[in-house]
Amino acid sequence: MVNPSPARKTSAKRGTDRTLASRLGRDDWLDAAFRAAVDHSFDRVRVLSLAEDLNVTRGSFYWHFKDHAELIAALIERWRAREIALYPGLQSDADPDPVKDIEAMLDTVLAFGGEDLNNIRFELALRGLGRRDAVVATMLRKTDDMRIALFTRKFVRLVGDEKTAADLATLFYLSVVGSYHALIRPQTAISTKRYFLDIIAKYLVQQQR
Repeated sequence: MVNPSPARKTSAKRGTDRTLASRLGRDDWLDAAFRAAVDHSFDRVRVLSLAEDLNVTRGSFYWHFKDHAELIAALIERWRAREIALYPGLQSDADPDPVKDIEAMLDTVLAFGGEDLNNIRFELALRGLGRRDAVVATMLRKTDDMRIALFTRKFVRLVGDEKTAADLATLFYLSVVGSYHALIRPQTAISTKRYFLDIIAKYLVQQQR
């Protein structure tokens, strides 16, 4: 049997690449970039690495994105849009009792099952990127401000004082973010999450009644 010539191999490879590229959508690349950031960091979100993960050549990337910067911007925008979409649900009062309402919100923001855990890991990776990217840092600061404003409104219902509520909301948020760092460690026991939930609720919520 005659072996194909190098030119025929290249042609076949290009044809395969075009076929795979046409099957891959923009979201496939974004999903691969998300997984790379979750499993490693944004340093691993490289076009060549993602192409290897998707089993295509680097050239197929350019069917969907102009360059690496556009990929990163789209990935971050997708995360930001998700955060904004979650905001109305957290903003509504889940319970007429302000203590139970804040505790329900705490349980939501410290959810650590499946995709929730991946979203938390992605956010921590994004914060790592924000330490060296001013645009990302500004976006994260606005996200933090949005969350703290939400928590402040919840605490105003509990304590009735705007300044105290803002202070408690800031401490509450710092506790949540600190919990993120502790709970993403491999094989963290569910009892650890329960412990964090209990002490945050006890000292920052229940004792303010």
